[in-house]
Amino acid sequence: MKTIVFACVHNAGRSQMAAAWFNALVDPGKAHAESAGTAPAAQVHPEVVEVMQEVGVDLSREVPKRLSDALGSTASLLVTMGCGEACPAVAGVCREDWPLEMGAGWVGTGVRLRRRGCGRGRSSTSTRSRSWCCRRRSPGSCSSRRS
Repeated sequence: MKTIVFACVHNAGRSQMAAAWFNALVDPGKAHAESAGTAPAAQVHPEVVEVMQEVGVDLSREVPKRLSDALGSTASLLVTMGCGEACPAVAGVCREDWPLEMGAGWVGTGVRLRRRGCGRGRSSTSTRSRSWCCRRRSPGSCSSRRS
């Protein structure tokens, strides 16, 4: 089984959503996603949990975790979330970058703007995960288990 690691800096938003979508879309017997960060936050952003719950994906029990050497060594592919120079790398593992935007200045703004940014992130990670699975036909198939 292949392991895809979705990584960013804080592992509190985009990488959490991307891993959740990937796991919802692929055949679990062929692939599995993990998410991690180089400087994990204390918790997944509440707005991220909320917008994913709206589409039936529960991130309420997820906790940001560090991209360790042990986790990196299990990866077949590392997918970074467009975090520029801060994007992690794992020696010997291919990396693909998905420059996903949550909306300028979404952290620290009012709740409505943060939710709007998370909604954009949810749509982007869903589209990217679905497209990636379809293009590769492996490690999973073009499942429509979630929409």
